[in-house]
Amino acid sequence: MSRRSGGMVGAWAEIQRQQQRQREADARRQRREEQQARAHQRRAAQSYREYRKAEAARRTEELDAQIAALQGFLVTGARARPFRVASLVRPERVAPFAPGELGQPVPMPVADHYQAQSAWTAARRAQAQAEARARFERDWHAAQAAETRRLQQLAAYQREYEQWADAQLADVRRHNTGIAELTERVRRREPDAVVEYFSGALYASTAWPEGFPRQVAAAYDAAAGDLVLDWELPGLDVVPEAKAVRYLPSTDQEKETARPVGQRRSVYREVLAQCVLLALHDVFAADEFGVVESVALNGFVDGHDPATGRPGRIYLATVMAPSATFRGLHIEQVEPVSCLSDALRGQLSARPDQLVPVRPGRSPQDIGNRVVTHGTDDDPDLYAMDPITFEDLVAELFRAMGMQAVTTQRSNDGGVDVDALDPAPVRGGKIVVQVKRYRNTVPPTAVRDLYGTVQDAGANKGVLVTTSKFGPGSYTFANGKPLELISGTELVDLLHRNGLRGRLGGGDAPVPTVATAAVPGPRLPDDYNVLGMSWTGEVGLDVCALVCQGNRVLSDDHFVFYNNPRTPDGSVRALPATAPDKAAICVSFDALPAAADRFVLAAAVDPERNPDADLSGFTDAGIRLLDPALTELGRLEVSDGRPGETALVLGAFRHRPNGDWDFVLGGKGYAGGLEELVRDFGIDVE
Repeated sequence: MSRRSGGMVGAWAEIQRQQQRQREADARRQRREEQQARAHQRRAAQSYREYRKAEAARRTEELDAQIAALQGFLVTGARARPFRVASLVRPERVAPFAPGELGQPVPMPVADHYQAQSAWTAARRAQAQAEARARFERDWHAAQAAETRRLQQLAAYQREYEQWADAQLADVRRHNTGIAELTERVRRREPDAVVEYFSGALYASTAWPEGFPRQVAAAYDAAAGDLVLDWELPGLDVVPEAKAVRYLPSTDQEKETARPVGQRRSVYREVLAQCVLLALHDVFAADEFGVVESVALNGFVDGHDPATGRPGRIYLATVMAPSATFRGLHIEQVEPVSCLSDALRGQLSARPDQLVPVRPGRSPQDIGNRVVTHGTDDDPDLYAMDPITFEDLVAELFRAMGMQAVTTQRSNDGGVDVDALDPAPVRGGKIVVQVKRYRNTVPPTAVRDLYGTVQDAGANKGVLVTTSKFGPGSYTFANGKPLELISGTELVDLLHRNGLRGRLGGGDAPVPTVATAAVPGPRLPDDYNVLGMSWTGEVGLDVCALVCQGNRVLSDDHFVFYNNPRTPDGSVRALPATAPDKAAICVSFDALPAAADRFVLAAAVDPERNPDADLSGFTDAGIRLLDPALTELGRLEVSDGRPGETALVLGAFRHRPNGDWDFVLGGKGYAGGLEELVRDFGIDVE
């Protein structure tokens, strides 16, 4: 039976994996920025031809450096500090109490600074002195009251900090106690503990080149002291196909020189041998308890068996390495392929580039206890997760982000699923969290309910976490309020950044439908909004919508106005307005074309009704965001019109990277009316 690791070191190993990925991404970004800077400098200092020659030389140098790194990572890893259990122990300290501005006493007024104004008569001087004394006493009492409030707030914040600090220390001590218990279990050769510890040791190494996999399945034979590993190896693509790049001035092109097939195969075999030896080194170097007598390691890649065409694991290396034999090697001096094949009597595929397999030795599944797996991509599907488990995962995420967090009882929770406390001074405080495991867009009513809960609980902030997404109505309502909305894609990113697992997907579930308003034409998708527009003044206006990519409408058919009341797919259409609105547009944001990233609303004077009018009478304008039942979800204020202008961009809904849409206020006016406006968006007007 196989299971994923859920232990303390397992969680640590997952965090190491995510941090390694983040480091690799940061390194790639830094290299790109440095390359761009160097390229800019070269372009400024050289002629075009010299620049192209230098770029070709640079690419050749990068290829050479890549090969050198592939041939030297075993030596780098062998010189690294070995993994020790002490690296898992957390120091018993917390951030000191930092009250910020609350730590500064309120300045008290000084009587000498309250001088009576001069006066000509004794009576007036006495009155002036009395007024100065009154001002002093008033300011003194106000300062005393402010100081009393400060001391009360400081004491409350001190109590909160002490509670947080106690909880943090208790968590650290629990963790360290768990590490101590794990250490004893490893000493006693308990299989699960041994596997957890040495899996963590494999993840701790920073010597592996960027992009190398680190997936391991492991089991431990306590009686024989044999640790059995299936370790994933990199594919052939880690060895670059090109050997050099040169610039051809005659054609103004770069030409790559292919790396000889035999050389590429030789480098790849050397890489695989180094992977096996480095994994063995990491295990034996971490064995400060003397519990590993030997390591059986099978190196595999995921691919298709050349003989059968079936997908699966293809083993390209295998070895059984006794501890005494391996420790007798000078690993920094060996030739990797010879060491693996001769000194350790292992097997390495003669043609790994063609996926010619070797017969693996002892496998983890051959051991009687359960197999523990790290580093696979089988993240749990958040949609399919048990609701209570999902809430626990969200609470764990907040704890991983440095906060206190506990799930609430299922009954009488007051609309709160997770209680959190952010210890950060000034911006921190109590946070209430609601969790919605939805597939469909979260309705704005849920955001309104959360705001009410924040107010009732006296919290500093409310957070709504969902596996789905939020519509414009939700973002409109949350704007300017102590609310934070975390959509499904943002949640997955946060989980991965903090060493946790989760994905969205794994089967389509039926999507619930909602009541629809009476809409003319073909049936709309179930999830849509009505935008009702109103303004003061008697000027006759035409309200229109443009479905755009950037500042260009997708096509003439995606311009909805009085002569084209709907888009071809029906995702946008004009509607008869219902009071108090004077115009209405219906839009299904989810059904907009994939290329669309902007939905623009505009208004223009109707030249037939008001041929001499401008937009100076277009005031107190607003847009009501309505659900299909015409219930108001939010209100968007837009700019007033200006004299001399006859068309105006009211605003635009812009597509966010996480799939949601938010509103950006417009205000650009046109003196040439609707014709000038649509020309600006790429429509030819005859």
